[in-house]
Order: sequence, then structure tokens, then C-alpha cells
Amino acid sequence: MKRFALQWLAASSLLLMSLFIQAGAAETRPQYGGTVRIAIREAPASLDPSLDLSGAVEADSLARRNLLALVFETLATVDDRGRVHPGLATEWQAAPGNQRWQFHMRRGVKFHDGSLLTAEIAASSLRMANPSWKVFAEGDSIIVERDHGDSTLPAELALTRNSIVKKNSGGKLSGTGPFRIADWQSMKQLTLEAEENYWRGRAFVDTIEVEMGRNFHDQLVELEMGRADLVEVAPEQGHQVGMEGRRVSTSEPIEIVALVFRGAPKTADEKLLRSALAHSVERGSMKSVLLQGAGQPTASLLPNWMSGYGFVFPTDADLKQARHEREQVRAESSWTVGYDANDSLARVLVERVALNAKDAGLVLQPSTLQTSATSVADLRLVRIPLASADPWIALANAAETLGMAMPMSTGKSVEDLYAAEKSLLGEHRVIPLFHLPAECAVSPALNDWRPAADASWRLDEVWLGKDKP
Repeated sequence: MKRFALQWLAASSLLLMSLFIQAGAAETRPQYGGTVRIAIREAPASLDPSLDLSGAVEADSLARRNLLALVFETLATVDDRGRVHPGLATEWQAAPGNQRWQFHMRRGVKFHDGSLLTAEIAASSLRMANPSWKVFAEGDSIIVERDHGDSTLPAELALTRNSIVKKNSGGKLSGTGPFRIADWQSMKQLTLEAEENYWRGRAFVDTIEVEMGRNFHDQLVELEMGRADLVEVAPEQGHQVGMEGRRVSTSEPIEIVALVFRGAPKTADEKLLRSALAHSVERGSMKSVLLQGAGQPTASLLPNWMSGYGFVFPTDADLKQARHEREQVRAESSWTVGYDANDSLARVLVERVALNAKDAGLVLQPSTLQTSATSVADLRLVRIPLASADPWIALANAAETLGMAMPMSTGKSVEDLYAAEKSLLGEHRVIPLFHLPAECAVSPALNDWRPAADASWRLDEVWLGKDKP
């Protein structure tokens, strides 16, 4: 009798354990359905990857890229290690010299309006985004011809602005991505619905709702009140937000903060003064106090995780050298420095740079971008999201944004990349200050949220479960 009781107890224990494991597995198994609610600071005027409503280039931002990637796709993709993979094109080849490229289109892909993706439509979309390129369809392939050799063309075609877009006669946009546009209120709200027949497989969530133009404080309030599942966090607030018990994800440093002069120095004295300013900047204290430990001080355009050589450029202030260079110039020096009035971090950074400059005998006069003075500002503080995890594409786009010409290079080695960046910095037009990460806070209900090094959201992979405390 005792033996029977022990056997019954053991069997019961195994049964209860099995039920417990099954229940746990059910809770962690991806589920279909639900709405992901997002709040962002940006308020785009258009969802066209290349143009806004007025025909001007829409301001680039990490949030805008992530939203557009849910709707539109590119011929190739670049992962967060800078490696290029097939997208809407399955493979590609370059003719000798890398001036003529052939991209073979993926078959069976449909736009959200039900029409089939063709090489002709894709070629037309790329011509619209790149008027200077020669792009045409050849059978089921696209031919891209450039006026110079370009070994990084597949990675460039992975940029958001090169997304394949179809427009109907009324101007309505259609893409091939995991979500379709259900409702669009310019600069206010966006609603996306899962595309049932997406060629990679349907996303788990049914809907994504995006509220635009919300400041960081309001975003956190909405997260706390349960009205948002994904919000942005200012880099300097990330540590504190995490200490308060919220789930915070951090990318690799993907945004560059820099001081940019209007043009190249015209005289040797002006070059000396710019060098003095660069040597006077105390990045270490700015990181500790103003950035609350976030980001990486830098004197390079590319972050070290991307290039591998960022540490070569010294970031420590050298006040003695700064004063020495200033003393070699007899003329008085006073510069106006512009910054975004809506960016509180930019304001405090500019004010601290002005104090550092004063210690070196230089005069900087901060001025917001909303004043007429900035139209003639001598330099400005900019924040540039790096365009790609591919270092060559990131450097070329950063140079273009800064108004500088990317040096031509026949090779694509790390040494060639370093030489190109060193040449850009040698123009004394830009003083890099920091590389900042992108940080997000997410609700407990958002499952399979995987922080990406390149700050991509990957919302087609997440699913909603029970909200657990």
C-alpha cells in the first residue's frame, strides 16, 4: 500500500510538472493579434522615402527610417554588422570597373495594392530617387549605370531613400513591406496594418499606431500610463529611466554630434583658430555631467565599432596647445554658433563649448536656429544619424550632410577608409564631439523585442502577450 502511494505521488508530480511546462510554453509562444502603440518626437510631413509634400528632401531621422522600413523595402539590405544581403533583389553582379550593375528581381512579390512587383516599376522608383543615375529594366533585372566605379552600390541601394515605391494616379503610396498604410495624418498620426500576403510571412501584430510630435517627457508618461508600448528616450536620460525599472534598449553609438563651420578656412590664421577650438573642447566632463555618462567622446566621424580605428583620433582636451595656437593669431576672434532651439541637449553642449573656448581665449556666441543670426552663423552644432552600418556608406552620407565632398578612393580597405576620413577631418570644417546611441523604452507586453546595434526596430518580429508587472 505504501509503495502504491509513492508511485501515485510520483506520477502526480510528473503530471503537474508537465502541465506547468506546457502552460509556461503557451505563455512564451508567439501570438497573433493586437496593436503596438508608438510615440516619437519627429513629425514627418510625408511618407515618401525620398520626397516630402513640397518636393524637398525630408529630414532624415532614425525614427522615420524605422517607420518607412515597415512599409517599403529595398533591393538589398545591410545588417547591423555592415554586411549586405539580398532584399527585393535575389542577387547582383558588377561589370569590370563597377560602373555597370545588374540586379535580378525577386519573383512573386506584390505591392500592397495587389499588383506585381516588376523590374520596370523598381527602375522607375530608383530613377525618381536618383535623377543623376541611369537606371532601366532589362527583362527581370534592373541595370544601374554610374559615371564612376562604385563597389558599394548594393549597400547604397539599401538606404531608405532607395526604397521601391509605387504611386497610383492619385499619388497614393504602396510598398512591399510587412505593413500597409491604413491611415495617414501628416505630422500627426500613422496607422499601419499587417499585410496578410507579405512574401516573408505575416507579422504577428495586427496594427501599429504611431503618435508623432511627442516630446521625450510626454512619451514616458504615455508609457507609464499604458498608452504606449514603444517610446524614445533621450541618450542622457537612458540610465535614469532604466534605474526607474523600465525596459530600456540601447543601440551602438549611431548618431554623431559635431560642430560644423560654414566653409573651409580661408587663411592660415583661421585654420589655427579652428584648431585651437578643437583642442579646447573638454569632452570628458561633458559626457559625465551633460550626457550623464551616455555616448562616446570622439574626434572621428565614424564610431569605433563601425570603423575599428576611431580610438586613433585623440579626444582629450589640450588647453595648453589651444592657448598656444590662439596666441599665434593677433587678430580678435569671435564666432556665432547656431543650434536647434528645440533641442535642450544641443543648447547645453553649445554653452559648455563656449566656456571651453573662452578658457583658450576664443569667443563663441550661441544663437538658436530660430533667430535670423543663424543665417550667417559661423558654425553650428549638428546631430546626424549615421545612414548605414556599412562604414563607407555612413562616411559618404555624413560628408554629404556636412556639405563636404567625399574623397575618391580606388580601394575599399580599412586603410583606404581611414585615409578618406582623415582627409575630411583635415579640411578643418568639422569638429566631432560625440557618438550617441539610440535608446528606447518598451512596455512589458512587447515580446521578442531585440535591441539592434544599428537602432532598427524590427517590429515585424515582435508579438504582444499578457502585461506582467
